[in-house]
Amino acid sequence: MQKNNLFYRIFDLYYDGFRHMRIGKTLWTVILVKLFVIFVILKIFFFPNFLKRHATNGDNADYVSRQMIERSQK
Repeated sequence: MQKNNLFYRIFDLYYDGFRHMRIGKTLWTVILVKLFVIFVILKIFFFPNFLKRHATNGDNADYVSRQMIERSQK
């Protein structure tokens, strides 16, 4: 790869910056752990698969449409 290539220079800028970080590596670790907690742990415990429990085999769209019609008539 040529060193005058724009993509190579951009990659080299970020690679060199991350390689020489000290406190930044710790901060990136904290950010990645927080993202893991938000998207994995919270999904498992607080957002269960509601349709899997209430809709029968592959009738998700039918179940949702029935619920929307029923709730709009109230």
